[in-house]
Amino acid sequence: MLKVSNLKRAYGDFVAADSVSFSIAKGEIVGLLGHNGAGKTTVMKMLSGYLEPSAGQIVFEGKQLADHLKVLQQKIGYLPESLPVYPELSVAEYLDYAAELKGLRGRDKQQEVKRVVNATDIAAKLLAPIATLSRGYKQRVGVAQALLGKPSLLILDEPTNGLDPQQTLQMRELIRAIAKDATVILSTHIMQEVEALCDRVLMMRAGQLVLDEKLAELRTSRSLLLSSSLSADEVKQTLATITGVKAIDFLASSSAETHARIHLGEAGDVKAISAAIAKILLGSGADLYQLQAETRDLESLFREVNNNLPLQNNKEALDHAA
Repeated sequence: MLKVSNLKRAYGDFVAADSVSFSIAKGEIVGLLGHNGAGKTTVMKMLSGYLEPSAGQIVFEGKQLADHLKVLQQKIGYLPESLPVYPELSVAEYLDYAAELKGLRGRDKQQEVKRVVNATDIAAKLLAPIATLSRGYKQRVGVAQALLGKPSLLILDEPTNGLDPQQTLQMRELIRAIAKDATVILSTHIMQEVEALCDRVLMMRAGQLVLDEKLAELRTSRSLLLSSSLSADEVKQTLATITGVKAIDFLASSSAETHARIHLGEAGDVKAISAAIAKILLGSGADLYQLQAETRDLESLFREVNNNLPLQNNKEALDHAA
């Protein structure tokens, strides 16, 4: 559906995006994350055809975006973070204008405008000048224009910005419905939005893509949290014989209880290793208070990747963040 290869954008000596490569299939909702200045907006602008890459290529629906720009742009919906709306136009006039830019005419245009108005629930403000709208309504107008023409690629930059909780839930449902027939790239600073909507996460830092992983895999780490009546030395000695235990970090230890994080190797089933650990500890006569797989939240991983790690390949970044 969408394949990006070695994408680069430079402004003189400054490189805003460098060697960015990924592919996204139809029906995927992918979160694009990174601090301000990480290169997210630059990548989104290149994907929309608004900005020409300095190097690399974008293939969309089997065609080079650069070679079929006008045709492919009609299949792309883009909501920038700061939508360039025209305050003097009414909502209806603005959507009519946006539909014309998408190549829609006549009855097709009327039906599409009606469809996106209903989808974003802005019918009550259809005749209102955009200048009079609240921030939330302006955002919904922006999403409506992005939906015109039933795009097969939808790029949304902060789509729930300014929406109240109920409107946010409605927007999530709308994005899920769109993804049944399209590819969606969602950029946001709100980690809950990514957790709620996305299948995959792309993380950028300093213009480079440092992480590309399924969200389900990011939540799971190959480490266990252990709490036992054994001392730290006893835990270390007892677990030394278990295949699959790579390292042990002791979080707290006293004469009555030890808390530890057990790192597992790449090989071996986590459940099987957990069962072996429980069996040997209980067999030694120790009390076992806790033994569970450690899970990671996206916000913690984001901080690890952006604050603590040198730039490196995706797998190394994920391993260190674990």
